[in-house]
Amino acid sequence: MYPPIQPYETGTLKVSDIHTLYYEVSGNKEGSPVVFLHGGPGSGTDPKDRQFFNPRKYKIILFDQRGAGKSTPTASLEENTTWDLVKDTERIREHLKIDKWHVFGGSWGSTLSLAYAQSHPDRVKALVLRGIFTLRKSELRFFYQEGTSHLFPDAWEEYVAPIPEAERHDMITAYHAQLNSVDEETRINAAKAWSKWEMATSKLYVDPAQLAHAEDDRWANAFARIENHYFVNDGFMRDGQLLEKQEIDKIRHIPTIVVQGRYDVVCPAKTAHDLKQVWPEITLHIVPDAGHSAREPGTAKLLVEATNKFADL
Repeated sequence: MYPPIQPYETGTLKVSDIHTLYYEVSGNKEGSPVVFLHGGPGSGTDPKDRQFFNPRKYKIILFDQRGAGKSTPTASLEENTTWDLVKDTERIREHLKIDKWHVFGGSWGSTLSLAYAQSHPDRVKALVLRGIFTLRKSELRFFYQEGTSHLFPDAWEEYVAPIPEAERHDMITAYHAQLNSVDEETRINAAKAWSKWEMATSKLYVDPAQLAHAEDDRWANAFARIENHYFVNDGFMRDGQLLEKQEIDKIRHIPTIVVQGRYDVVCPAKTAHDLKQVWPEITLHIVPDAGHSAREPGTAKLLVEATNKFADL
């Protein structure tokens, strides 16, 4: 990855009566524009996200999606849907007077990247995607109900602990009740347990720093509430919509590189494989020694190689 850099511009953009988004621009003012779409939904951006791009060649745009990171109000679920975020991405592009840009996203960021590209294919130069996630019921069931639980039974035990046994047949719905409880302690405890489950399963080698992140009340509250809100609503789209031929046909011409960890148990490789089946034109790299995180060495290396390849488009 490239060395750390600071943004040369930061700002906020009011996108509705409720929501104001934080955004930043770094790298080369005259460079090829790229927008980084963060995961979660609800995780917010991180300064390290700038480092996937050559700062001499790219104008690097990061923004925090509704309710996430430095965007306000934090953890808000009102007017917060996939299609609101697609419109916000367009608003950021128009605000920065960009004609076309590269789009980079992993995990939920890959979902939003596909939804955005399918809505505005004429605005996308290229796609770099990681840990493909299309919010199908089968994908959610694998991570939040039965699948990953067989690989991380110790972490699963902690994840199910806040939920009464009678409600554990539908963990997403059960968590929805607690994450929206009127009691703040119930909400925060549920948010930390929900967040820790993902942090504990994101890398091939469990990262203590990621686990510590889940203990941050403000971050965990936004991350868990917004993620769960999207998942309980099936991403506000048809099951499998992003993989439908009619949707893929809209973006088939866009140069696309996908990087997928072989042992990703958050967004398993089957979804990337399914994407390749319906869209054979993409380049798909399976990293043999990686899980879900963008920052595992093999995954980070291939993501940087992908952005380097597209830098002069």
